[in-house]
Amino acid sequence: MRLPLALFAAAALVAPASAQDAGPGQINRIIDEGFNRSEVMETAHHLTDRIGGRMTNSPQMRQAEAWTQQRYRQWGLSNVHAEGYPFGRGWSINRASARMTSPRMVELGIIPVAWTPPTNGTVTAQIVIAPLKEEEDFAKWRGKLAGKIVLVSQPDTGSEPKEAPFERLSGEELGKLDEYRQPTYSPVAIEKMLKSADFDEKRDAFLKAEGAVAWVSKSYRDGGLLHGEGYAYEVGRTPALPGVEMVAEDYRRLARLAKTETPPTLELLSDVRFHDEDVNAYNIIADIPGTDPKAGYVMAGAHLDSWVAGDGAADNAAGSAVVMEAARILSRLGVRPKRTIRFALWSGEEQALLGSMAYVERHFATRAPVTDPAQRRINPYYTWRNRWPITLQPGHRELAAYFNIDNGSGKIRGIYAEGNVAAVSIFREWLSPFGSMGASTVSSQRTGGTDHVFMQAVGLPGYQFIQDPLDYESRIHHSNIDSYDHLKAEDMRQASVILATFLLNAANRKEPLPRMPVPTQPRPTDPFEYPKD
Repeated sequence: MRLPLALFAAAALVAPASAQDAGPGQINRIIDEGFNRSEVMETAHHLTDRIGGRMTNSPQMRQAEAWTQQRYRQWGLSNVHAEGYPFGRGWSINRASARMTSPRMVELGIIPVAWTPPTNGTVTAQIVIAPLKEEEDFAKWRGKLAGKIVLVSQPDTGSEPKEAPFERLSGEELGKLDEYRQPTYSPVAIEKMLKSADFDEKRDAFLKAEGAVAWVSKSYRDGGLLHGEGYAYEVGRTPALPGVEMVAEDYRRLARLAKTETPPTLELLSDVRFHDEDVNAYNIIADIPGTDPKAGYVMAGAHLDSWVAGDGAADNAAGSAVVMEAARILSRLGVRPKRTIRFALWSGEEQALLGSMAYVERHFATRAPVTDPAQRRINPYYTWRNRWPITLQPGHRELAAYFNIDNGSGKIRGIYAEGNVAAVSIFREWLSPFGSMGASTVSSQRTGGTDHVFMQAVGLPGYQFIQDPLDYESRIHHSNIDSYDHLKAEDMRQASVILATFLLNAANRKEPLPRMPVPTQPRPTDPFEYPKD
Protein backbone atom coordinates (compact mmCIF):
# COMPACT_ATOMS: atom_id res chain seq x y z
CA MET A 1 0.00 0.00 0.00
CA ARG A 2 1.49 3.32 -1.04
CA LEU A 3 1.28 5.93 1.74
CA PRO A 4 1.01 9.62 0.98
CA LEU A 5 4.29 11.51 1.22
CA ALA A 6 2.90 13.56 4.12
CA LEU A 7 2.46 10.40 6.20
CA PHE A 8 6.06 9.34 5.56
CA ALA A 9 7.16 12.78 6.77
CA ALA A 10 4.99 12.55 9.88
CA ALA A 11 6.35 9.10 10.70
CA ALA A 12 9.90 10.40 10.37
CA LEU A 13 9.15 13.20 12.79
CA VAL A 14 8.06 10.94 15.63
CA ALA A 15 10.71 8.25 15.13
CA PRO A 16 13.26 8.37 17.98
CA ALA A 17 16.60 9.86 16.99
CA SER A 18 19.75 8.01 17.97
CA ALA A 19 22.37 9.56 20.24
CA GLN A 20 24.59 11.47 17.84
CA ASP A 21 25.54 15.08 17.15
CA ALA A 22 22.90 17.19 15.46
CA GLY A 23 24.11 16.41 11.94
CA PRO A 24 22.48 17.79 8.79
CA GLY A 25 19.52 15.42 8.97
CA GLN A 26 18.85 16.18 12.61
CA ILE A 27 19.19 19.92 12.06
CA ASN A 28 16.73 19.78 9.17
CA ARG A 29 14.21 17.98 11.37
CA ILE A 30 14.65 20.59 14.11
CA ILE A 31 14.21 23.38 11.54
CA ASP A 32 11.12 21.72 10.11
CA GLU A 33 9.47 21.31 13.50
CA GLY A 34 10.59 24.70 14.78
CA PHE A 35 9.49 26.71 11.75
CA ASN A 36 6.46 24.79 10.48
CA ARG A 37 4.79 23.75 13.72
CA SER A 38 6.08 26.31 16.19
CA GLU A 39 4.19 27.01 19.41
CA VAL A 40 6.61 29.61 20.73
CA MET A 41 4.28 32.58 20.25
CA GLU A 42 1.32 30.81 21.82
CA THR A 43 3.53 30.15 24.84
CA ALA A 44 4.63 33.80 24.97
CA HIS A 45 1.01 34.96 24.59
CA HIS A 46 -0.16 32.89 27.57
CA LEU A 47 2.66 34.11 29.79
CA THR A 48 2.04 37.77 28.89
CA ASP A 49 -1.53 38.48 27.79
CA ARG A 50 -3.12 35.81 29.98
CA ILE A 51 -0.94 35.73 33.12
CA GLY A 52 0.87 39.08 32.87
CA GLY A 53 3.74 40.39 34.97
CA ARG A 54 5.21 37.60 37.10
CA MET A 55 6.98 39.02 40.12
CA THR A 56 8.55 36.33 42.27
CA ASN A 57 6.08 34.85 44.80
CA SER A 58 3.16 36.89 43.42
CA PRO A 59 -0.13 35.18 42.50
CA GLN A 60 0.75 35.64 38.81
CA MET A 61 4.09 33.88 39.30
CA ARG A 62 2.33 30.98 41.02
CA GLN A 63 0.05 30.70 37.97
CA ALA A 64 3.08 30.67 35.67
CA GLU A 65 4.81 28.00 37.77
CA ALA A 66 1.78 25.72 37.53
CA TRP A 67 1.08 26.35 33.84
CA THR A 68 4.66 25.79 32.65
CA GLN A 69 4.83 22.46 34.50
CA GLN A 70 1.54 21.45 32.92
CA ARG A 71 2.86 22.25 29.42
CA TYR A 72 6.08 20.31 29.99
CA ARG A 73 4.08 17.26 31.04
CA GLN A 74 1.76 17.61 28.05
CA TRP A 75 4.81 17.63 25.77
CA GLY A 76 6.11 14.41 27.31
CA LEU A 77 9.04 15.66 29.37
CA SER A 78 10.02 13.83 32.55
CA ASN A 79 11.11 14.79 36.06
CA VAL A 80 8.93 17.89 35.89
CA HIS A 81 8.96 19.59 39.25
CA ALA A 82 9.23 22.84 41.17
CA GLU A 83 12.43 23.18 43.19
CA GLY A 84 12.04 25.56 46.12
CA TYR A 85 14.42 27.81 48.00
CA PRO A 86 13.93 30.46 50.72
CA PHE A 87 12.95 33.84 49.28
CA GLY A 88 10.52 36.13 51.10
CA ARG A 89 7.25 37.96 50.61
CA GLY A 90 5.06 38.06 47.55
CA TRP A 91 3.65 41.43 46.47
CA SER A 92 1.13 42.68 43.93
CA ILE A 93 -0.55 45.92 42.80
CA ASN A 94 -4.32 46.36 42.87
CA ARG A 95 -4.40 49.98 41.72
CA ALA A 96 -2.50 53.23 42.05
CA SER A 97 -3.09 56.87 41.18
CA ALA A 98 -1.69 60.31 41.78
CA ARG A 99 -2.74 63.84 40.95
CA MET A 100 -1.61 67.33 41.70
CA THR A 101 -4.45 69.22 43.40
CA SER A 102 -2.70 72.57 43.80
CA PRO A 103 -1.91 74.96 42.13
CA ARG A 104 -4.12 73.16 39.54
CA MET A 105 -5.53 69.71 38.89
CA VAL A 106 -3.25 67.35 36.91
CA GLU A 107 -3.32 63.57 36.73
CA LEU A 108 0.18 62.15 37.18
CA GLY A 109 1.66 58.86 36.01
CA ILE A 110 3.00 56.59 38.77
CA ILE A 111 3.66 52.99 39.72
CA PRO A 112 4.18 51.69 43.27
CA VAL A 113 7.77 50.61 43.92
CA ALA A 114 7.95 46.87 44.51
CA TRP A 115 7.54 45.71 48.11
CA THR A 116 6.60 49.13 49.46
CA PRO A 117 3.51 49.15 51.71
CA PRO A 118 0.10 50.61 50.79
CA THR A 119 -1.00 54.14 51.61
CA ASN A 120 -4.15 52.69 53.24
CA GLY A 121 -6.40 55.03 51.31
CA THR A 122 -5.64 58.32 49.59
CA VAL A 123 -3.10 60.58 51.31
CA THR A 124 -2.80 64.32 50.62
CA ALA A 125 0.29 66.38 51.37
CA GLN A 126 2.59 69.08 50.06
CA ILE A 127 5.74 67.99 48.31
CA VAL A 128 9.33 68.75 49.13
CA ILE A 129 12.23 68.18 46.75
CA ALA A 130 14.90 66.43 48.83
CA PRO A 131 17.39 64.54 46.65
CA LEU A 132 18.77 61.64 48.71
CA LYS A 133 21.56 59.72 46.96
CA GLU A 134 23.80 58.79 49.91
CA GLU A 135 23.74 58.81 53.69
CA GLU A 136 25.59 62.12 53.80
CA ASP A 137 22.48 63.78 52.31
CA PHE A 138 20.32 62.97 55.34
CA ALA A 139 21.69 65.71 57.60
CA LYS A 140 20.63 68.48 55.21
CA TRP A 141 16.97 67.44 55.40
CA ARG A 142 16.64 66.47 59.04
CA GLY A 143 13.66 68.22 60.62
CA LYS A 144 12.20 69.38 57.27
CA LEU A 145 10.20 66.41 55.99
CA ALA A 146 7.40 65.80 58.52
CA GLY A 147 3.99 65.49 56.90
CA LYS A 148 5.44 65.80 53.38
CA ILE A 149 5.50 63.67 50.26
CA VAL A 150 9.24 63.62 49.57
CA LEU A 151 10.59 63.65 46.01
CA VAL A 152 13.93 61.89 46.45
CA SER A 153 15.45 62.07 42.94
CA GLN A 154 17.62 64.90 41.67
CA PRO A 155 15.61 66.90 39.10
CA ASP A 156 17.18 67.16 35.66
CA THR A 157 16.35 68.76 32.32
CA GLY A 158 15.44 65.69 30.28
CA SER A 159 17.20 63.44 27.84
CA GLU A 160 18.37 63.96 24.27
CA PRO A 161 18.75 60.51 22.65
CA LYS A 162 21.58 60.24 20.17
CA GLU A 163 20.77 56.74 18.91
CA ALA A 164 17.73 55.15 17.31
CA PRO A 165 15.56 53.26 19.81
CA PHE A 166 15.39 50.12 17.61
CA GLU A 167 18.55 48.35 16.45
CA ARG A 168 19.74 45.23 14.70
CA LEU A 169 23.43 44.44 14.89
CA SER A 170 25.48 45.15 11.78
CA GLY A 171 28.38 43.03 10.62
CA GLU A 172 30.75 45.73 11.83
CA GLU A 173 29.19 45.76 15.30
CA LEU A 174 29.32 41.96 15.53
CA GLY A 175 32.97 42.04 14.49
CA LYS A 176 33.79 44.37 17.37
CA LEU A 177 32.50 41.76 19.82
CA ASP A 178 35.26 39.32 18.86
CA GLU A 179 37.85 40.82 21.17
CA TYR A 180 39.21 39.05 24.24
CA ARG A 181 39.05 41.13 27.41
CA GLN A 182 41.18 40.25 30.38
CA PRO A 183 39.33 39.74 33.67
CA THR A 184 39.77 42.38 36.35
CA TYR A 185 39.60 42.25 40.13
CA SER A 186 39.31 45.44 42.19
CA PRO A 187 38.89 45.19 45.98
CA VAL A 188 38.44 48.97 45.97
CA ALA A 189 35.43 48.75 43.64
CA ILE A 190 33.98 45.85 45.64
CA GLU A 191 34.22 47.80 48.90
CA LYS A 192 32.50 50.81 47.31
CA MET A 193 29.69 48.62 45.98
CA LEU A 194 29.12 46.95 49.37
CA LYS A 195 29.01 50.32 51.12
CA SER A 196 26.04 51.48 49.03
CA ALA A 197 24.21 48.15 48.73
CA ASP A 198 21.80 48.80 51.63
CA PHE A 199 21.20 52.51 50.99
CA ASP A 200 17.50 52.10 50.11
CA GLU A 201 16.84 50.51 53.50
CA LYS A 202 18.64 53.31 55.29
CA ARG A 203 16.74 55.97 53.30
CA ASP A 204 13.41 54.34 54.17
CA ALA A 205 14.31 54.33 57.89
CA PHE A 206 15.39 58.00 57.74
CA LEU A 207 12.18 59.14 56.01
CA LYS A 208 10.05 57.17 58.46
CA ALA A 209 11.86 58.66 61.44
CA GLU A 210 11.42 62.17 60.00
CA GLY A 211 7.66 61.71 59.72
CA ALA A 212 7.39 61.77 55.91
CA VAL A 213 4.09 60.58 54.43
CA ALA A 214 5.49 58.85 51.34
CA TRP A 215 8.32 59.19 48.84
CA VAL A 216 8.50 59.58 45.06
CA SER A 217 11.37 58.77 42.71
CA LYS A 218 11.75 59.89 39.09
CA SER A 219 11.60 57.38 36.24
CA TYR A 220 15.05 56.86 34.74
CA ARG A 221 13.61 56.98 31.21
CA ASP A 222 11.67 59.75 29.48
CA GLY A 223 8.60 59.28 27.30
CA GLY A 224 6.09 58.28 29.96
CA LEU A 225 7.90 55.04 30.83
CA LEU A 226 7.63 53.52 34.30
CA HIS A 227 9.37 50.58 35.96
CA GLY A 228 8.78 50.21 39.71
CA GLU A 229 11.77 48.07 40.65
CA GLY A 230 12.34 47.45 44.35
CA TYR A 231 14.40 44.88 46.24
CA ALA A 232 13.24 44.79 49.88
CA TYR A 233 11.51 41.40 49.61
CA GLU A 234 12.71 39.71 52.81
CA VAL A 235 10.30 38.90 55.62
CA GLY A 236 10.68 41.50 58.35
CA ARG A 237 12.64 43.89 56.14
CA THR A 238 10.08 45.35 53.75
CA PRO A 239 9.89 49.17 53.71
CA ALA A 240 7.95 51.19 56.27
CA LEU A 241 6.84 53.99 53.92
CA PRO A 242 4.82 53.90 50.69
CA GLY A 243 6.95 54.70 47.67
CA VAL A 244 6.15 55.29 44.00
CA GLU A 245 8.04 55.97 40.81
CA MET A 246 6.70 58.88 38.74
CA VAL A 247 6.81 59.59 35.01
CA ALA A 248 9.90 61.75 34.42
CA GLU A 249 8.01 64.55 32.71
CA ASP A 250 5.49 64.76 35.57
CA TYR A 251 8.29 64.72 38.15
CA ARG A 252 10.10 67.61 36.47
CA ARG A 253 6.87 69.67 36.37
CA LEU A 254 6.51 69.23 40.11
CA ALA A 255 10.15 70.13 40.66
CA ARG A 256 9.75 73.37 38.72
CA LEU A 257 6.58 74.30 40.59
CA ALA A 258 8.30 73.56 43.89
CA LYS A 259 10.56 76.54 43.14
CA THR A 260 7.57 78.90 43.13
CA GLU A 261 5.67 80.53 45.99
CA THR A 262 3.01 77.78 46.01
CA PRO A 263 4.63 74.32 46.19
CA PRO A 264 2.34 71.63 44.78
CA THR A 265 0.01 69.49 46.85
CA LEU A 266 -0.45 65.84 45.82
CA GLU A 267 -3.09 63.19 46.31
CA LEU A 268 -1.52 59.73 46.31
CA LEU A 269 -3.07 56.27 46.37
CA SER A 270 -1.03 53.07 46.44
CA ASP A 271 -3.25 50.02 46.84
CA VAL A 272 -0.86 47.08 47.05
CA ARG A 273 -0.91 43.72 48.81
CA PHE A 274 1.64 41.38 50.39
CA HIS A 275 1.40 37.61 49.93
CA ASP A 276 2.92 35.58 52.77
CA GLU A 277 1.22 32.22 52.23
CA ASP A 278 4.50 30.63 51.05
CA VAL A 279 7.83 32.41 51.49
CA ASN A 280 9.68 29.92 49.27
CA ALA A 281 10.27 30.72 45.61
CA TYR A 282 10.47 27.99 42.98
CA ASN A 283 12.51 27.12 39.90
CA ILE A 284 10.72 24.95 37.34
CA ILE A 285 12.72 21.95 36.10
CA ALA A 286 12.00 19.44 33.32
CA ASP A 287 14.14 16.81 31.56
CA ILE A 288 14.56 14.85 28.36
CA PRO A 289 16.34 11.77 29.76
CA GLY A 290 19.73 10.74 28.45
CA THR A 291 20.73 7.20 27.53
CA ASP A 292 23.98 7.25 29.55
CA PRO A 293 23.31 7.87 33.25
CA LYS A 294 27.03 8.48 33.86
CA ALA A 295 27.33 11.18 31.18
CA GLY A 296 25.72 14.00 33.18
CA TYR A 297 23.47 16.62 31.64
CA VAL A 298 23.30 19.78 29.58
CA MET A 299 20.95 22.59 30.42
CA ALA A 300 19.07 25.57 29.00
CA GLY A 301 17.54 28.24 31.18
CA ALA A 302 15.67 31.53 31.23
CA HIS A 303 14.08 33.47 34.04
CA LEU A 304 10.33 33.16 34.27
CA ASP A 305 9.88 36.01 36.73
CA SER A 306 9.54 39.64 35.70
CA TRP A 307 8.65 43.06 37.01
CA VAL A 308 5.02 44.17 36.87
CA ALA A 309 4.98 47.57 35.17
CA GLY A 310 4.26 45.67 31.96
CA ASP A 311 3.60 42.04 31.07
CA GLY A 312 7.22 40.89 31.29
CA ALA A 313 7.28 40.01 27.58
CA ALA A 314 10.76 40.77 26.26
CA ASP A 315 12.09 40.38 29.80
CA ASN A 316 11.70 37.49 29.94
CA ALA A 317 8.65 35.66 28.64
CA ALA A 318 10.55 35.69 25.34
CA GLY A 319 13.47 33.71 26.76
CA SER A 320 11.19 31.40 28.73
CA ALA A 321 9.09 30.70 25.63
CA VAL A 322 12.22 29.95 23.58
CA VAL A 323 13.51 27.51 26.22
CA MET A 324 10.11 25.82 26.41
CA GLU A 325 9.87 25.67 22.61
CA ALA A 326 13.31 24.03 22.37
CA ALA A 327 12.04 21.45 24.87
CA ARG A 328 8.87 20.89 22.82
CA ILE A 329 10.81 20.51 19.56
CA LEU A 330 13.25 17.95 20.93
CA SER A 331 10.54 16.02 22.74
CA ARG A 332 8.34 16.00 19.64
CA LEU A 333 11.21 14.62 17.58
CA GLY A 334 11.73 11.82 20.08
CA VAL A 335 15.45 12.47 20.52
CA ARG A 336 17.39 10.05 22.69
CA PRO A 337 20.49 12.03 23.67
CA LYS A 338 23.54 10.61 25.37
CA ARG A 339 23.30 13.18 28.17
CA THR A 340 20.08 14.30 29.79
CA ILE A 341 18.82 17.65 28.51
CA ARG A 342 17.45 19.76 31.34
CA PHE A 343 15.29 22.86 31.05
CA ALA A 344 15.16 25.43 33.87
CA LEU A 345 12.81 28.38 34.32
CA TRP A 346 14.30 30.50 37.06
CA SER A 347 12.59 32.69 39.64
CA GLY A 348 14.12 35.56 41.63
CA GLU A 349 16.29 36.69 38.72
CA GLU A 350 15.06 40.26 38.94
CA GLN A 351 16.03 40.37 42.61
CA ALA A 352 19.64 39.51 41.67
CA LEU A 353 19.76 36.00 40.15
CA LEU A 354 18.50 34.34 43.32
CA GLY A 355 16.91 31.29 41.67
CA SER A 356 19.95 30.26 39.67
CA MET A 357 22.17 31.03 42.68
CA ALA A 358 20.07 28.67 44.80
CA TYR A 359 20.37 25.96 42.13
CA VAL A 360 24.16 26.37 42.01
CA GLU A 361 24.43 26.13 45.78
CA ARG A 362 22.20 23.07 45.96
CA HIS A 363 23.77 21.11 43.10
CA PHE A 364 27.21 22.44 42.19
CA ALA A 365 29.20 24.47 44.74
CA THR A 366 29.04 26.68 47.80
CA ARG A 367 31.05 29.69 48.88
CA ALA A 368 32.55 30.56 52.23
CA PRO A 369 29.92 31.96 54.63
CA VAL A 370 29.59 35.68 55.25
CA THR A 371 31.31 36.55 58.54
CA ASP A 372 30.73 40.33 58.61
CA PRO A 373 27.36 41.01 60.35
CA ALA A 374 26.77 44.09 58.20
CA GLN A 375 27.27 42.11 55.01
CA ARG A 376 24.77 39.47 56.12
CA ARG A 377 22.07 42.11 55.66
CA ILE A 378 23.08 42.78 52.05
CA ASN A 379 21.57 40.98 49.06
CA PRO A 380 23.83 37.92 48.54
CA TYR A 381 24.40 38.93 44.92
CA TYR A 382 26.86 41.57 46.10
CA THR A 383 28.99 39.23 48.21
CA TRP A 384 28.64 35.78 46.62
CA ARG A 385 31.36 35.98 43.96
CA ASN A 386 33.85 37.44 46.41
CA ARG A 387 33.65 34.80 49.14
CA TRP A 388 36.48 32.30 49.16
CA PRO A 389 37.14 29.43 48.94
CA ILE A 390 34.72 27.60 46.63
CA THR A 391 33.66 24.15 47.86
CA LEU A 392 32.57 21.81 45.07
CA GLN A 393 29.67 19.39 45.41
CA PRO A 394 29.50 16.02 43.62
CA GLY A 395 27.04 17.45 41.09
CA HIS A 396 29.65 19.92 39.84
CA ARG A 397 31.11 17.37 37.45
CA GLU A 398 27.68 16.42 36.06
CA LEU A 399 26.90 19.66 34.20
CA ALA A 400 28.40 19.54 30.72
CA ALA A 401 27.01 22.88 29.47
CA TYR A 402 24.46 25.58 30.30
CA PHE A 403 22.90 27.95 27.73
CA ASN A 404 20.99 31.04 28.87
CA ILE A 405 18.39 33.15 27.04
CA ASP A 406 17.73 36.62 28.47
CA ASN A 407 18.29 39.44 25.99
CA GLY A 408 14.79 40.10 24.71
CA SER A 409 13.14 38.64 21.63
CA GLY A 410 15.82 39.54 19.07
CA LYS A 411 17.17 36.81 16.84
CA ILE A 412 20.32 34.95 17.86
CA ARG A 413 23.38 36.37 16.09
CA GLY A 414 25.95 34.19 17.83
CA ILE A 415 27.16 33.25 21.28
CA TYR A 416 29.48 34.59 23.98
CA ALA A 417 32.14 32.05 24.92
CA GLU A 418 32.47 33.81 28.29
CA GLY A 419 36.26 33.84 28.27
CA ASN A 420 36.47 30.13 27.38
CA VAL A 421 38.68 30.37 24.30
CA ALA A 422 38.84 26.56 24.06
CA ALA A 423 35.12 26.52 23.21
CA VAL A 424 35.30 29.11 20.43
CA SER A 425 36.10 26.75 17.56
CA ILE A 426 33.43 24.29 18.71
CA PHE A 427 30.76 26.98 18.73
CA ARG A 428 31.81 28.24 15.32
CA GLU A 429 31.26 24.77 13.94
CA TRP A 430 27.86 24.47 15.65
CA LEU A 431 26.79 27.85 14.23
CA SER A 432 27.91 27.11 10.67
CA PRO A 433 24.49 25.78 9.52
CA PHE A 434 22.84 28.99 10.71
CA GLY A 435 24.93 31.63 8.94
CA SER A 436 22.15 32.24 6.44
CA MET A 437 19.81 32.89 9.38
CA GLY A 438 22.11 35.61 10.72
CA ALA A 439 23.87 33.59 13.44
CA SER A 440 27.63 33.16 12.98
CA THR A 441 29.51 35.24 15.56
CA VAL A 442 31.42 33.71 18.46
CA SER A 443 32.74 36.26 20.95
CA SER A 444 35.22 35.34 23.64
CA GLN A 445 33.91 38.18 25.82
CA ARG A 446 32.26 37.66 29.18
CA THR A 447 28.74 38.92 29.89
CA GLY A 448 26.94 39.46 33.17
CA GLY A 449 23.63 40.34 34.73
CA THR A 450 21.76 37.10 34.18
CA ASP A 451 21.51 33.47 35.17
CA HIS A 452 24.70 31.97 33.72
CA VAL A 453 26.81 34.23 35.96
CA PHE A 454 26.98 32.08 39.08
CA MET A 455 27.68 28.95 37.03
CA GLN A 456 30.63 30.69 35.41
CA ALA A 457 31.67 31.88 38.87
CA VAL A 458 32.29 28.28 40.02
CA GLY A 459 34.05 27.11 36.86
CA LEU A 460 31.05 25.64 35.01
CA PRO A 461 30.56 26.10 31.25
CA GLY A 462 27.69 28.60 31.20
CA TYR A 463 26.98 30.68 28.10
CA GLN A 464 24.78 33.55 26.94
CA PHE A 465 23.71 34.07 23.33
CA ILE A 466 24.29 37.23 21.29
CA GLN A 467 20.94 38.65 20.20
CA ASP A 468 19.77 41.62 18.17
CA PRO A 469 19.00 44.32 20.76
CA LEU A 470 15.86 45.66 19.00
CA ASP A 471 14.39 48.21 21.47
CA TYR A 472 15.13 46.11 24.55
CA GLU A 473 17.51 48.45 26.38
CA SER A 474 16.21 51.71 24.94
CA ARG A 475 12.59 51.47 26.13
CA ILE A 476 11.29 47.94 26.79
CA HIS A 477 13.49 46.46 29.55
CA HIS A 478 11.54 46.50 32.88
CA SER A 479 9.10 49.12 31.54
CA ASN A 480 5.34 49.51 31.33
CA ILE A 481 5.39 48.87 27.56
CA ASP A 482 7.07 45.46 27.86
CA SER A 483 4.15 43.71 26.19
CA TYR A 484 3.61 40.99 23.58
CA ASP A 485 3.42 43.66 20.86
CA HIS A 486 7.20 44.12 21.00
CA LEU A 487 8.06 40.43 20.49
CA LYS A 488 9.36 39.34 17.08
CA ALA A 489 7.90 35.98 16.11
CA GLU A 490 10.37 35.21 13.31
CA ASP A 491 13.29 35.94 15.62
CA MET A 492 11.91 33.76 18.41
CA ARG A 493 11.37 30.81 16.06
CA GLN A 494 14.96 31.15 14.87
CA ALA A 495 16.25 31.31 18.46
CA SER A 496 14.28 28.20 19.41
CA VAL A 497 15.74 26.21 16.53
CA ILE A 498 19.32 27.26 17.31
CA LEU A 499 18.92 26.58 21.03
CA ALA A 500 17.50 23.11 20.36
CA THR A 501 20.42 22.34 18.05
CA PHE A 502 23.02 23.56 20.54
CA LEU A 503 21.46 21.44 23.28
CA LEU A 504 21.47 18.31 21.14
CA ASN A 505 25.06 18.94 20.04
CA ALA A 506 26.19 19.41 23.63
CA ALA A 507 24.20 16.41 24.85
CA ASN A 508 25.64 14.04 22.24
CA ARG A 509 29.21 15.34 22.01
CA LYS A 510 31.69 12.61 22.83
CA GLU A 511 33.47 14.79 25.40
CA PRO A 512 31.87 17.53 27.52
CA LEU A 513 32.59 21.10 26.46
CA PRO A 514 35.96 22.39 27.73
CA ARG A 515 35.80 23.88 31.20
CA MET A 516 37.49 26.83 32.78
CA PRO A 517 39.50 26.23 35.99
CA VAL A 518 37.58 26.42 39.25
CA PRO A 519 38.24 30.02 40.37
CA THR A 520 40.47 30.85 43.29
CA GLN A 521 40.82 34.28 44.86
CA PRO A 522 42.59 36.55 42.37
CA ARG A 523 45.14 39.20 43.13
CA PRO A 524 44.13 42.83 42.51
CA THR A 525 44.52 43.80 38.87
CA ASP A 526 45.99 47.12 40.02
CA PRO A 527 47.83 46.52 43.30
CA PHE A 528 48.32 50.29 43.70
CA GLU A 529 44.70 51.39 43.22
CA TYR A 530 43.27 54.12 45.46
CA PRO A 531 39.57 54.82 46.02
CA LYS A 532 38.06 57.47 43.78
CA ASP A 533 35.67 60.14 45.02
